[in-house]
Amino acid sequence: MDLRQMEVAVAVAEEGGFTAAAQRLHVVQSAVSSTVRALERELGTQLFDRTTHRVSPTAAGEAFVPAARAALRAAEQARAAVDAVQGHLRGRITVGTMQGVWAELHRPLAALRAEHPGVVVRLRQAAVTDIRQALREGSVDLAVVALDRQQQRGLVTRLLSREEMVLVSAPGRALAGKGPDGTVTLSEAARLPLVDFTPGWAIRLCVDRAFRAAGVERETTFEVNDIVAASELVRNDLGVCIMPASIAARFPDLTTHRFDRHPPSWKVMVVRPRGEAPPAVAALLHHMS
Repeated sequence: MDLRQMEVAVAVAEEGGFTAAAQRLHVVQSAVSSTVRALERELGTQLFDRTTHRVSPTAAGEAFVPAARAALRAAEQARAAVDAVQGHLRGRITVGTMQGVWAELHRPLAALRAEHPGVVVRLRQAAVTDIRQALREGSVDLAVVALDRQQQRGLVTRLLSREEMVLVSAPGRALAGKGPDGTVTLSEAARLPLVDFTPGWAIRLCVDRAFRAAGVERETTFEVNDIVAASELVRNDLGVCIMPASIAARFPDLTTHRFDRHPPSWKVMVVRPRGEAPPAVAALLHHMS
């Protein structure tokens, strides 16, 4: 068994198929299939169930993939340690993020690229619950996400920004109950057709928590998994949406309304697993201070 076989097996598991794994590894699909078959023969068991629609790990595969991922990470750290002694930082890191927080990454990534061009960064965008799981599994090295206190357990976190959310509506939409200072209440928002993000999204978790704390019931009219799609629904006056003010600012043609009290809010932070950060990860963290 060698590291290349482990890398291929991990790619198949993470991509959910041989074709996608081959594209990720820049090889032909037959090479991926033959590598997995050889590994399975060596281990004496099948690692993946193959169907016409998807490839999924067997029980043996579920046990093998995390161990293989850890071995690959250890080998990468060993190479990085030698490179660091020689004054050349190389390696590959996977950064998890969610929609709406790209601004937190622009400057650090540019600085890392300028200082260490040999470091390859792979960005993985997903729902916050998926990113948290990926951090625990080791398939993501660090992430820029919004986590509540319970979700932070077992992880190293550092606060990057704290932000209130606003209600976004189509220009000209009249809001009943709007205060003289232009603010709205959560109760008023609950009476409007709401564009919500899907469960598992950090914005949705924060909005749910705010309504729950206020004791206000609400119903979702539209549920989307994309910020641009949410803005289009609002622009066409099909509903209103609650989102962080910095995201709302990307759509200047829409009207924003502050909440009069207890607004939904989120805290964006950089998060990583416990333990010493690999050199390439530490270099990126340095630029995120």
